Amino acid sequence: MSPAATPASTSLDAPVPDSLLLLPLRQRILEKDLGVRALHLHRAGRADLEHRFVDDTAENVFSVSKTVTALAVGIAVGEGLLDPEDLLVDHLAAPEGGYGKGVEKVRLRHLLTMTSGSPVLGFLEEQRDHPDLTSLLLSTDLVADPGTRWEYSNGSIFLLSRVITERTGQSMRDWLMPRLFEPLGILNPQWHTTRDGHTWGATALHLKSGQLARIGRLMLQRGEHEGAQVVPSAWIDALHAEAAWVATGDAEPENARYGYGIWQCTPEGAWRADGAYGQFLLVLPAQQAVLTITSHLEGRGVGAILGAVWEELLPLL
Repeated sequence: MSPAATPASTSLDAPVPDSLLLLPLRQRILEKDLGVRALHLHRAGRADLEHRFVDDTAENVFSVSKTVTALAVGIAVGEGLLDPEDLLVDHLAAPEGGYGKGVEKVRLRHLLTMTSGSPVLGFLEEQRDHPDLTSLLLSTDLVADPGTRWEYSNGSIFLLSRVITERTGQSMRDWLMPRLFEPLGILNPQWHTTRDGHTWGATALHLKSGQLARIGRLMLQRGEHEGAQVVPSAWIDALHAEAAWVATGDAEPENARYGYGIWQCTPEGAWRADGAYGQFLLVLPAQQAVLTITSHLEGRGVGAILGAVWEELLPLL
């Protein structure tokens, strides 16, 4: 813990003034060169606190996009368009040549938890640039039975975007505009597409830190925003319900369990959206708080950022 954190942390019975609350974390970020660009802290019933180390510009939030896709699935569930137990093949027609071996057993919850068993993960250039990624995914044989093996996959989350498009006749991004983005005051978010024009879903959503923070606040408030239920509260609960968690096999404690588009954190009850290079929505129900972080940290594990938050900020909340 940094020296600046010591005075505040030795008297936790006395509230830390808002003007000092982020100071120990900010100092740790600078001392350890953690590449953080912005911090935004929301606490129930208190004024929001924020600090920007650089100008606030729209950035790729990388795999935080997966969490937004999971929210889209919840909205679709609330509208009766689909159910997590639905079979994928009931929503997406067979490609030319038919489904790959085992694909008929994949359910939407397997895509949400990245346990579909598909070897098409969507990271190789020939997959990312494929003219019909949907057909590639559907026509490829599984390498594991659905639900038996976890593997980080852009491909699985992309298929959820495709299911929503098939059910609604719109790209997922456009369908979400009046349902999620506009209610949160996010008026023209850019979300990259595949070569054939489908919202990526798994990555490439571009937001400013303040916009991202509104999504974090929405999750803390169980889908409610300014009196309107934007995402069903039961769905927010389902994202991190005990039944949703799957073991990843990762030795890093922060990456040990994955839910419906979100990760379990080591502090009890905490969970997060997590994108490459240090994009985080840290939902802290016990503290009735959510911390939004945007970063660009290369060459080191982003666990250094999480560790800084747990040591420098969490004890003060």
